[in-house]
Amino acid sequence: MDLSSQVSLARRFYEPILQDKYDNPVPRKRDLEQIEQLAARFADRQSLLTQLALDPPESTEDFAGPPLLDEDYLILSTIHSAKGLEWDAVYVIHAADGNIPSDMATGNDEQIEEELRLFYVALTRAKNHLYVCHPQRYYHANRGGFTDRHSYAQLTRFIPPPLKAHFQTYLATPHDAHQSPGAPVAATLTGRQIRSQIQAMWS
Repeated sequence: MDLSSQVSLARRFYEPILQDKYDNPVPRKRDLEQIEQLAARFADRQSLLTQLALDPPESTEDFAGPPLLDEDYLILSTIHSAKGLEWDAVYVIHAADGNIPSDMATGNDEQIEEELRLFYVALTRAKNHLYVCHPQRYYHANRGGFTDRHSYAQLTRFIPPPLKAHFQTYLATPHDAHQSPGAPVAATLTGRQIRSQIQAMWS
């Protein structure tokens, strides 16, 4: 089997993987097609790889054309604007009561039901990874800037304890910065740890 046919087999193998792993697989598919065309000029894989290392071809994404979003882009969207769309990973931020549901839309049962439907839309935009984030505290500002005064935030009422049990819970604080991603939530801080952290803040 000649080199071009070998690359063609590899391209056909990877195409469904690209479709599954990337929101916009078209540019990567074009890159593989370009390598397949180049392969016809070389006698063996070593010659092809040497040439690619010394003089890599331009990515098809460098050419002018319709705007395409690569998976490296961060897309910020309102829940309303996200309807009908999907992404590999979705972060729903500020999932605290007062934001979800909005404190401006809790006047009656119909408004709360509509907020619940919106939250459902947000959660179902994720294809593979879903992260629901909410702050522990809201700090209050005055004319001089933020102070230590704060109020505690509550997780949205749309994730009651029985539903929350289906989530993995992580705590993002300076205390846990040494933990690897995905590490379980740390146990409740001891009095000594709290005093140590307070002392570190003022030293």
